[in-house]
Amino acid sequence: MPSTTPPPLPTGPGSPQDVPPAPGSFPIDPESLPQPIRDEINAPDPVAIDTSSAELKDGLNRCPKCGSTEIRQKPGTDELICLFCRHQWQSTRVEEQFGLGEGIDQLKGTVIASGAKDIAADAASLMTFKCPGCGAEVTINVDNATSARCHWCRHVFTLNEQIDNGAVPDAVLPFHITKDDAVARIRQFVDKRRMFALKAFKEQFTPENVVGVYLPYMVVDANAAADVAGQGEIETRRYTRRVGKNETTYYDADVYQLERHVDFTVDDLPLESSANRSNLDTRRNTNNIINTILPFDTKNAVKWNASYLSGFTSEKRDLNVEQMKPHLEDQLLSIARAQVAQSTGRYDRGVRWEQERLDLHGSRWVSMYLPIWLYSYHQPGSNGGMLHYIAVNGRTGETMGSVPVQQWKLLLTALTAGSAIEGIVLWMLGHAS
Repeated sequence: MPSTTPPPLPTGPGSPQDVPPAPGSFPIDPESLPQPIRDEINAPDPVAIDTSSAELKDGLNRCPKCGSTEIRQKPGTDELICLFCRHQWQSTRVEEQFGLGEGIDQLKGTVIASGAKDIAADAASLMTFKCPGCGAEVTINVDNATSARCHWCRHVFTLNEQIDNGAVPDAVLPFHITKDDAVARIRQFVDKRRMFALKAFKEQFTPENVVGVYLPYMVVDANAAADVAGQGEIETRRYTRRVGKNETTYYDADVYQLERHVDFTVDDLPLESSANRSNLDTRRNTNNIINTILPFDTKNAVKWNASYLSGFTSEKRDLNVEQMKPHLEDQLLSIARAQVAQSTGRYDRGVRWEQERLDLHGSRWVSMYLPIWLYSYHQPGSNGGMLHYIAVNGRTGETMGSVPVQQWKLLLTALTAGSAIEGIVLWMLGHAS
């Protein structure tokens, strides 16, 4: 009777046993993977903080006393005022309500507030909602607005529910500086530089066209550590040698190998979350001007309420947390260098850091609108010209900007000043002899 036992499977090169298993047929040990893939896989999922306003999800901001939707910010304050019954009330500070100023030294992993979640790839700019007042359909372009008025019942329809397109942040820091004040500050800034300003700019300068805009930021808390290593020099001797008419100064120095470690926390570090504003191409724009009017008193930011945006424009966030982490790490390394610089004063020839490493233990991200008065001027030229900005901090009034200048005037002034200095030096030498 023939045997029913199957023949042994072949072995050796090319046999089925030598074929690697299909992907996913066994778990991959993360420890066997190279850096930084291993850290990325082992990192915990982001923790979310829900900052949404359940009381505002019907799309209407209502006065708590009479229910009217005619609500505005009281100028110069963080309060809201009902235009119907004149009732005034203070919005809740987001830091107090959600404890965002606490536990920074205990942060682990990535903590993201609900308004800072990743933007959905299919998020639309035009969003249509049904008005809760009368049922009419109302469309809002969330690229530059978060409110609209119903054309039937005149309800002020505001976008308060956080949606996955970056239009609704967690918090807003209301304007305190009025438009008249901003216009005066911009005019004063330009007047001090009018002598060298471009003729076309002076002719077209109209500071009344300044625009109040809420710019999107991520405000970040971080718990980090850094290690830096390099060389420091201490001068021991200085001497001069003459060769013909030329003199050369030399110095001797002791060279030391330095290593420093620092643990630190950062509270409320603002980072631009708009790709357009964070593009610091100094050949085409002066976006860096906006950074010079920092800081903002972000501790006073209030829970998101679209009523604060009435009369102002806004820009939508278009960067996610992962896209912004390299910028955060650069900022944290700069802070670390400043921290360790306090211990290198004895190296009078300076310190050159050659290696540095950042360990970001944890971070907390909150999406926030910050107030800026912005005046812009486009200077024609090659490659699209240059876009100049003058910016006013909407809370403190700090003003900085870029004024297009006539280069020949600057050159003439420099030459004149140089000649004057040369004449003074010659006069002093003549009197000294």
